[in-house]
Amino acid sequence: MATTSCFSVCGMCTVRCPIQVDVDGDEVMFIQGNPHSPLKGALCARGGAGPGLVKDSDRIRHPLIREGERGEGRWRKATWEEAYAHVAEKLKGVVETYGPNAVLWSDRSGPFVDMYKAFMKGIGSVNYSNHDVSCARNVHHAAQSVTGYGRTDFVYDFKNAKHVILQTRNIFEAINVAEVNNLLDGMADGCKLTVIDIRATITAGKAHRFFQIRPGTDYAFNLAVINELVEKNLYDSKYVKKYISNFDALKSFIGEYTPEWAETVTGVKVKELRAFVAELAKAKSAVIWHPGWMAARYQDSFYVARTAYIINALLGSIGSKGGLAIGAKPADCGRKGLKALADLFPKPEGKRADGVGWKHTHFDAGPGLLHLAFKAIESGDPYPVKAYFACRHDPMQAMPDPDAQKRIFANLDLLVAITFSWSATAWNADVVLPMSPYLERESIIASKGGLKPQFFVRQRAVAPRYDSKADWEILAGLARAMGMEKLAFDSIEDIWSYQLQDTGVSVQDFDAKGFVSLADKPIYHDRDKLKFKTPSGTIEIISEKLEKGGVPSLKPFEDKETPQGDQFRITFGRCGVHTQGHTMNNPILHEQMPVNVLWINSQRAGELGIADGDLVQVAGNNGYSGKIKAFVTDFIHPEAVFMIHGFDDGVPAETRARGKGVADHRLMVGGLEKWDPAGGGIAMQEHFVTVRKV
Repeated sequence: MATTSCFSVCGMCTVRCPIQVDVDGDEVMFIQGNPHSPLKGALCARGGAGPGLVKDSDRIRHPLIREGERGEGRWRKATWEEAYAHVAEKLKGVVETYGPNAVLWSDRSGPFVDMYKAFMKGIGSVNYSNHDVSCARNVHHAAQSVTGYGRTDFVYDFKNAKHVILQTRNIFEAINVAEVNNLLDGMADGCKLTVIDIRATITAGKAHRFFQIRPGTDYAFNLAVINELVEKNLYDSKYVKKYISNFDALKSFIGEYTPEWAETVTGVKVKELRAFVAELAKAKSAVIWHPGWMAARYQDSFYVARTAYIINALLGSIGSKGGLAIGAKPADCGRKGLKALADLFPKPEGKRADGVGWKHTHFDAGPGLLHLAFKAIESGDPYPVKAYFACRHDPMQAMPDPDAQKRIFANLDLLVAITFSWSATAWNADVVLPMSPYLERESIIASKGGLKPQFFVRQRAVAPRYDSKADWEILAGLARAMGMEKLAFDSIEDIWSYQLQDTGVSVQDFDAKGFVSLADKPIYHDRDKLKFKTPSGTIEIISEKLEKGGVPSLKPFEDKETPQGDQFRITFGRCGVHTQGHTMNNPILHEQMPVNVLWINSQRAGELGIADGDLVQVAGNNGYSGKIKAFVTDFIHPEAVFMIHGFDDGVPAETRARGKGVADHRLMVGGLEKWDPAGGGIAMQEHFVTVRKV
């Protein structure tokens, strides 16, 4: 049979790069980046390992209904109709007894969630959530508090930047291929790269300037940068005068946070910080101070991100070419957007279980705060939450303290996992509904804003090998069983036709490239006519919404606790071959990195008698400990240790990953209670571990 090609969308991480898949019959022969996109045909190692999901001998092959205790691993194979009927019966019972808001949903977010939101609105529940409390919620709320825009409304115009600062963003390992290509193009054209991190990542290795900062002091560093910009009049005075309100309040607040003060807190030398700020001033307004991606780190990470946006504003880079450009939407191109599936149902009534919007008034209600919804499951306050859908999301690995989560989930009448691979959450669920891996499923059409807005679609490259279904099929089946006929679509073509109403785009228009661009050339907003979505229409140093919520817009710096003796602050991250837990059992990627190692500072390791390659025991304060090899290096701060996230999730069904490496999240006992009250994100690097040689 001849090889054919189709355009699709990668599903190995949250970036969802556009891809081209070469297929021979039902075999995937090769995957590359979509050559019509900024990927230039490139793809990361994780994206290339997509066939590993299809051929994984451990994958879930049919719907499962629990027979034993949760987590016992006793399942009954079910047909889809049995599974739909079982879930519908349980769900109707919950709704009849406790009301529709007793149902909670969480997912991995992204461009394909419209049908998920529709399903929850069809039930009548306000409690749609996603994973963002363990990722970028602090950044999103920081962006809103300064500009009124959300974090994804901005485009990092790396290709045209003159200076890029990456703080809590390891771009060359937590890989967005298009961003990597654009940054490398920018650097080839003279753009400087500065990295601020506790360890020398691969990204730091490519930087022109690297600050190895003391853990938990990023906010102090940023305050000192603002002090230097303001006191030396290095900011863009014309831009500040035109667009920034309450500048005097910033000037008054920042006076004490000098570079001299910052050196005592962060460890960064005064001379180096001042030289760095002088370089930024020369590059304005083509500066990108990245506000972070995974910013669920410290209890002041919101203020780290907020000061990053303020620095961008002082340099005149917000809304500027080469800076944080404001992304265009279909309306900016004179086009209609996709018709939302969520509009099929009325807005649900009632208060969110997590308190967002009524108890916590300064947060964006969108996906809420999942860890606070878990508290409602546990306490029944403000009302009982009795059913939970985790769709392509594993909170028991993505969030701290899975033992605490297991105790919380014991209060549920129904826990459903919709997933393409085993996970700790799925292993402890009542019903597992197997989603086809992304190469075996198509998705609803999605919209992407940016300099050149577009619609794009994921096509099914090969047929499912087993009895799994696409997510839209699963939700349509559940909707049918629930009597929710508006969402019970018979085909993906019917969904696509609904979405494309009034857009002037047909399904056939996607055949040529896999996406439909809505603009012929990049759209930049007029820098002299920028409009911000804050109440004042300006960039706000003092946010009325924050202040009314009892949160200071400008918060004094509070130093972090210093680890003592054999204690270290636990830190974690990604690498080029692993992202979240589902990559650990992928047969292709597991072969590349079957276990993680522990980065530990050379001096501290010497004090503990630990040599490079020694086996060490890492222990939390909850009895969990694991053995792991030490990677002894000068290039991590002495107060911290680091490991790649996602290992040792304790799922017996994952035969390759089971028991391999050490799980950072299992060391974070009490971690659901440690969060940033200003930004909403969990503070996953506010935990300490002990390390000793085995």
